[in-house]
Amino acid sequence: MYDSLPFGMEPVPALPANEAIKSFLPGSPERAALEAELAYMQAHPIDIPLVIGGKELRTGKTKEIRAPFDRSIVLGRYHEAGAAEAELAADAAMSVSRAWADMPFRGRAAVFRKAAALISAGAWKKLSAATMLGQSKNVHQAEIDAVCETADFFRINPALAERIYAEQPRSDAMESNIIDYRPLEGFVYAVSPFNFTAIAANLAAAPALMGNVVLWKPAGSAVLSNWYLMKLYEEAGLPPGVVNFIPGDSRAITGALLARPDFAGLHFTGSTAVFNALWKGAAENLSRYKSYPRIVGETGGKDFVFVQPDADLDAAVAGTIRGAFEYQGQKCSAASRLYLPRSRANDALDKLTVQAKSIKTGSPLDYGNFVNAVIDEAAFDTITGYIDRAKADPGNRVLAGGGYDKSKGFFVEPTLILCQNPLSESMVREIFGPVLSVYVYDDADMDAAYRLVDTSSPYALTGAVFGRDRDGLRKAVGALRNAAGNFYINDKPTGAVVGRQPFGGSRASGTNDKAGSMLNLLRWVSPRTIKENYAPPSDWRYPYMG
Repeated sequence: MYDSLPFGMEPVPALPANEAIKSFLPGSPERAALEAELAYMQAHPIDIPLVIGGKELRTGKTKEIRAPFDRSIVLGRYHEAGAAEAELAADAAMSVSRAWADMPFRGRAAVFRKAAALISAGAWKKLSAATMLGQSKNVHQAEIDAVCETADFFRINPALAERIYAEQPRSDAMESNIIDYRPLEGFVYAVSPFNFTAIAANLAAAPALMGNVVLWKPAGSAVLSNWYLMKLYEEAGLPPGVVNFIPGDSRAITGALLARPDFAGLHFTGSTAVFNALWKGAAENLSRYKSYPRIVGETGGKDFVFVQPDADLDAAVAGTIRGAFEYQGQKCSAASRLYLPRSRANDALDKLTVQAKSIKTGSPLDYGNFVNAVIDEAAFDTITGYIDRAKADPGNRVLAGGGYDKSKGFFVEPTLILCQNPLSESMVREIFGPVLSVYVYDDADMDAAYRLVDTSSPYALTGAVFGRDRDGLRKAVGALRNAAGNFYINDKPTGAVVGRQPFGGSRASGTNDKAGSMLNLLRWVSPRTIKENYAPPSDWRYPYMG
């Protein structure tokens, strides 16, 4: 691929290495350290304030933080912000915006590089334990999210930003041309979800790295881990007011911030419906703004796995099980619909059913459990509603799972549904839980099968194809070109790694600005071109006029 580079151009330097994944094997030092932190957090509930302008603020309006897998475990409480606190936070951010924008990039980058170093040196324990307890992630899911991906964002984004700043126009002996990558003129509103601690980190840190000030509203069900991110920023030397931590009343906070003339950008991950409402709110206030706001969002998905007739079934089944049921299917990228060829469906379904039934469900504190509790009662009720309606549909057959229990925590069994109708509810609607729907296609008409995958869902986030024949894979890649922003061949559709698979989708899945790439960072700058003429003319007339 380097043949196409202009003569004399060197390939860009390699990005920093990804954070190594710890194994947490029995008897390992990291397992002992983590278990000590887990015990400490359960024994010491925490009171979490807002952080505005570097100062802690307690409103007195609080919500409890309880473990989703055991509602008797009280992990603490957090204070809620409203419209007044949102206004205070915006004022605090704007008061330091010029100083932060004027800080040399090396200084801004050093904050996040130090944060990554602190994670590796020991902060990983708090981030991982808080994510396990507050968001019901097992030890491996917490490690790859809260620890590794977060550290990767903090290390790799600065290296990507350096590439952006190095991209400059041509100058010559008579003139100098420079691109000044300015931050946006105002504040960025970061709205983060419950399901990934690393996403919460990136939504606030990416705009801040590029010189912006940020108002960060974390999801109420992830405040515990997000609080430790906020403390990490402070320990790493982030100046007060650059990132302001305002969990609380979504409607009140959003209403106050979108009405301000200095609203300059939205960095969002969450549901499509909420993103649409935020975009509409920004549009309704457009005449108020100093500039057109940058709106960046990653939303829902109805992610697919497509098994070709010649696929390695063992690999396809393993990838599908992991892709569908890791973190209870509460990933935007989780496999939610599976397409099997009729010629091999019986064998594949037998393997899937056996594997799904073998999965253990329970507390993340028991390392033998692969599936844990879903995040809260609202999610539990939504997911189980889909399961009950699928059971009642005579065109469906539940092959595995289908059970659920919320007497202690919010547990839903990994559920496998065989659907006769490729457009049945569970095949086309985003469920965001451990539910995988399967349709058997006619492998005598592959083109029709690809069209079905492409048109069944409004989303286009992730997808995977399993197969052996290169020509068959090539056809799948082409036919499904617009069906997924992250496309996987012989792999599960989850697990994008920063610096390797930039993440994001289009259609109803978002703006596809690719977290973990220069494309995302470019959204947080407003370039200015500066030309200096070394020999300006002294006469307005052009030579041709003589």
